[in-house]
Amino acid sequence: MAYTKVVIIGGGFAGLTAAKALNHAKLNVLLIDKTNHHLFQPLLYEVATAALSPGQIATPLREILRNQENTAVIMAEVVKIDKTLKQITLLNGDVHGYDFLIVCIGARHSYFGHGDWEFFAPGLKTIKDALNIREQLLISFEKAERLQSIEEAAKYLNFVIIGGGPTGVEMAGAIAEIANKTMFKNFRRIKPEEAKIYLIEALPQILPMYPSHLAEKARIALERMGVKVITNKKVIEINESGVKTEDAFIGSKNIIWAAGNQVSPMLKTLDVPLDRAGRVVVGPDLTIPDHPEIFVVGDAAHSIDKEGKPLPGVAPVAVQQGRYAAKLIKNATPKEKRHPFVYFDKGSLATIGKAKAIAMVGKLQLSGFFAWLMWAFVHIIYLIGFRNRLGVMFEWAATMFTGERGVRLITRPIDQDVSKK
Repeated sequence: MAYTKVVIIGGGFAGLTAAKALNHAKLNVLLIDKTNHHLFQPLLYEVATAALSPGQIATPLREILRNQENTAVIMAEVVKIDKTLKQITLLNGDVHGYDFLIVCIGARHSYFGHGDWEFFAPGLKTIKDALNIREQLLISFEKAERLQSIEEAAKYLNFVIIGGGPTGVEMAGAIAEIANKTMFKNFRRIKPEEAKIYLIEALPQILPMYPSHLAEKARIALERMGVKVITNKKVIEINESGVKTEDAFIGSKNIIWAAGNQVSPMLKTLDVPLDRAGRVVVGPDLTIPDHPEIFVVGDAAHSIDKEGKPLPGVAPVAVQQGRYAAKLIKNATPKEKRHPFVYFDKGSLATIGKAKAIAMVGKLQLSGFFAWLMWAFVHIIYLIGFRNRLGVMFEWAATMFTGERGVRLITRPIDQDVSKK
């Protein structure tokens, strides 16, 4: 008996949820991802700021699905989707057919037409990104320690984060903690607590998806930690010397991009309407026009809510969409009998620093320690595996009580050109 073939492109929250939901079904499931692991991206900034190690937020996909007999895993990059032939092509030329396809590739950072900025202002989407940023941050303190002049050291002690969304806010708070708590006894010539951290947001407020009063509390908390929050200012240039806004220049060797996302151009091979971020405009059942067998979910999908607003690219949306697509495939639900996808919003959380966060759950709006407890609990629950959950809780507890970050290792020579890494 030939089982229905289901191909899932992407092992993130959507893809992994879909694969697990298809367990025990009489299907042949193939999960394809460019990496061999599922990455818990919401905690990636903690790897970049030396609080967690990569192994604590990433788990091999084969390990997660080891007991799922109907599912195979391939580490590869998909470069083309042929809707007519119902097959996908990998970078090495291999071709795989499908009866159902779930496309859930993740997003990368977008520089809004300034791709040359990426060299000077890396984004944070992968473990490699996080490790590169971590080493750059740590090396900057080391280089500043070697310099005799305070003016020369300043460019290594200025940290600029571009983008005031959750990632930017979390990075700014974490870097402030490194400078003020973790490193202040480690150096003699410089004072890391005098490092200047800038958070730049083009819109009138940071965390624009939150109510203004919660965003204002986050801004005040950041400023108390030593972060200079700059709003309503666009970045117009980034180079080897620093960042230029509409009315100022900030000299820095430490620039982090957290301002925008775009999806892989591979989606263009579907030959369907895309939004400005390159996401596929999907129908109510998360499929593309005239092809009810092709689902596009997670970061790759432009899906709207009941009010006609695009759903955000966050883990809860991806998880629910992955589960929805898997259910329709598992039940072989025909197009005309599919109920539209409806997102159940469980709320939004953003951490600002140690024991500081904001939370918005329905009509409940919190800030401070209790919001942070809620944030910590939710993130622990979403982590894959008991070992990772235990390890992250231990590291958080250690950081909370000691102020230390235990992963402050530099593995490349201090004078090595970053372009040769």
